[in-house]
Amino acid sequence: MKLTDCHNFYDFRKLAKKKLPSPIFHYIDGAADDEITYRRNTSAFNDVDLVPNVLRGVENVDLSTTIFGKKLDLPFYCAPTALQRLFHYDGERAVGKAAQKFNTMFGVSALSTVSVEEIASLIDTPKMFQFYFHKDRGLNDAVMERVKAAKFDVMALTVDTITGGNRERDLRTGFTSPPKLTPSSLFSFASKPMWAINYLTKGKFELPHLQDHVSEGTNIATSIGNYFSTMLDQSMNWKDAEKLCSQWGGHFALKGVMSVEDAKRALDIGCTGIMVSNHGGRQLDGSRSPFDQLAAIVDAVGDKMDVICEGGIQRGTHILKALSVGAKACSGGRLYLYALAGAGQAGVERALSQYRAEIERDMKLMGCTKISDLNRNNLRFRKT
Repeated sequence: MKLTDCHNFYDFRKLAKKKLPSPIFHYIDGAADDEITYRRNTSAFNDVDLVPNVLRGVENVDLSTTIFGKKLDLPFYCAPTALQRLFHYDGERAVGKAAQKFNTMFGVSALSTVSVEEIASLIDTPKMFQFYFHKDRGLNDAVMERVKAAKFDVMALTVDTITGGNRERDLRTGFTSPPKLTPSSLFSFASKPMWAINYLTKGKFELPHLQDHVSEGTNIATSIGNYFSTMLDQSMNWKDAEKLCSQWGGHFALKGVMSVEDAKRALDIGCTGIMVSNHGGRQLDGSRSPFDQLAAIVDAVGDKMDVICEGGIQRGTHILKALSVGAKACSGGRLYLYALAGAGQAGVERALSQYRAEIERDMKLMGCTKISDLNRNNLRFRKT
């Protein structure tokens, strides 16, 4: 299978599975417990039908949207995801350059493998930094200052990782950061020699925002679930979030809000946006899908802050449905990570291009020429 054989999300997933050792692939692909929420994140979109209009003159379609004061040419962006160097040796460099080519936002994880300084020097597309609140206050302050100095546009505090989700696939495969060979994983790594060669020869694996403060994840192999459970501060509360928002002083969002009550609290502490997200189904299995919660949250705060729908997006029509409910934009990780793993920057560009083409085509079929044309009159809900 080649990149040119990839025409949708599922094709990129197949290509990634072909290229990656099993523990790495299943780290991207897996979720918590029975993975019910992971599947529900996508299937929720199937409970809503699109109702198109015709004869609307749709030769010119504008896909742009504005979030956090920045105009994007696409109504979706690349959500921050950790450890991208494990998926392809270019990691965040590849994703950032692809995001810039399409003039959309690039989200950078606290657990990124390229520094904010380098990313800022590489691209000038809008940038979001995803912040994990560690027990080590010195680490928190140092990261905040580095991101400020790099002039990132948005700070997003992740609030749904107060402890690690039960990612059973990772337990079975023995996935850790950095990767380590075990008797059960030896064959998987040996069967993907190009991945191993690139991993060993294309620069050292690093977590530049954390490694000066903690050894776990860089020098000491650990699972992501264990990292969350031991290194992040489980006492984090609304006062801490409000202090971080004030300390940042710019556009500030909470990533992982799923209730109306929390959306309202986010507004009260000064947030300018929220990501309605359950961490891709990787934390609390059995929780609602972001799309199912979106309407209630938009109705509560959507006229006062930017509401982003994140999770389960595999088609352009999924994005159209979220925008019709009232999201200002959508975001996702797997929607580009499989493509990154399969073919680096070229893969991410192909994925983004396909999503753009799907959205534009489907906007025309809906009889809409701009994002603001989309509304709930375009939708019929099969059930609640």
